[in-house]
Amino acid sequence: MIEITPLKKPFDRTINAPPSKSYTNRALLIGALSDGKSQITNTLQSDDTAYMEEALRQLGIDIEKKDNSYIIWGKGGKFNLPEKELFIGNAGTAMRFLTTACALTKSGKTIIRGNKRMNERPIQDLLVALKPLGVNAKSIKNNGCPPLLIEGGGINGGVTNMKGDKSSQYFTSILLSAPYAKKDVVINTIGELTSKPYIDMTIDTMREFGIDVENKNYSQFIVKAGKGYSARDYVVEGDFSGVSYLFAAAAITGSRIKVTRINPNSAQGDKDFVNALEKMGCLKKQGNDWIEITGRKLNAIPLIDMNHMPDVAMSLAIVAAFAKGKTKIINVSNLRIKESDRIKATVTELKKTGINAEELPDGMIIEGGKPYGAVIDTYDDHRIAMCFGIMGLKTKGMIIKKEGCVSKTYPSFFEVLKYMAGE
Repeated sequence: MIEITPLKKPFDRTINAPPSKSYTNRALLIGALSDGKSQITNTLQSDDTAYMEEALRQLGIDIEKKDNSYIIWGKGGKFNLPEKELFIGNAGTAMRFLTTACALTKSGKTIIRGNKRMNERPIQDLLVALKPLGVNAKSIKNNGCPPLLIEGGGINGGVTNMKGDKSSQYFTSILLSAPYAKKDVVINTIGELTSKPYIDMTIDTMREFGIDVENKNYSQFIVKAGKGYSARDYVVEGDFSGVSYLFAAAAITGSRIKVTRINPNSAQGDKDFVNALEKMGCLKKQGNDWIEITGRKLNAIPLIDMNHMPDVAMSLAIVAAFAKGKTKIINVSNLRIKESDRIKATVTELKKTGINAEELPDGMIIEGGKPYGAVIDTYDDHRIAMCFGIMGLKTKGMIIKKEGCVSKTYPSFFEVLKYMAGE
């Protein structure tokens, strides 16, 4: 439990962006699938990336770790059968990405399991889509959730169909391992694909390692067989999800923050968070590798579709709590199957602070006001902890329970918060 110290005056800071978890875990798996030595630098060191690293080691990949870099000796799309179950905590990227990758083990069966919450998160759509590709993967409890049992022996390839409304990570899972299928892999999207920028990030990383994906307007994806990843050196870019809290902190406190080591032209959909802040009244400036936000008088956004940037919807909800008027966030129903039901959790905790907030099936409505301090439950969800942590910079008496959950993606978050506050 930690109590956040409110600012005595607005801050003026320059901070490096934390590395991207999403790019780190994609690069780690691709490096392991490549044929040869890859060096991945500026990697995020967090719980989620540690679970991916350990799983790859258990699959027979040699990895040398030094500071924020990895040297990975890939085996050209071949993995050893692990001697024990793979445990990945609540790391959604590791669970989803490894589900397909474990089919590339030698003949035998691999079990992947997570913690209590991970074992409640659905993955059935991915399991169904893998079957036409020759992969036998099933939910051990037959409830469409982990733990999973995956049979090795390879991926045949072919054509499969998959629903697009739950998670783009299911698509990424197949795409990342598709170059090592015996035949071309074709994925047809059923319905509208959610969180498209995460697919862009996958395709972007695959291209960096020599594999092209044919993307037919997100309705169909094609990966040709016969060519594997080329080992290379790769630098992970800064994380827009992580820096959303820093930008939001500046917005609600009337402060200025300049974030460096960030790519304004990134494929990350969360980069549009700063544009939302600009619409609410903040001043935005940017250069080749930096973005600056200065907080000013805030006005609500009457309606904002955040389907392409769901991970920062909670950050915007916190800013909306200090803005004049009502902000309506829509098209983020997949937040309900994340580390927590993030729609319900955000609305519940905002109400504790005296803010009028309402759940929608696919979003939330927040009426701006003057929040007061409260004891915040984090639901073991790093993003809930960080969102209400920044609220404490403006609101006296904000106490965050079980704040250690931020180690999932941003272990130094509360130290950064103290730095911004001048402590």
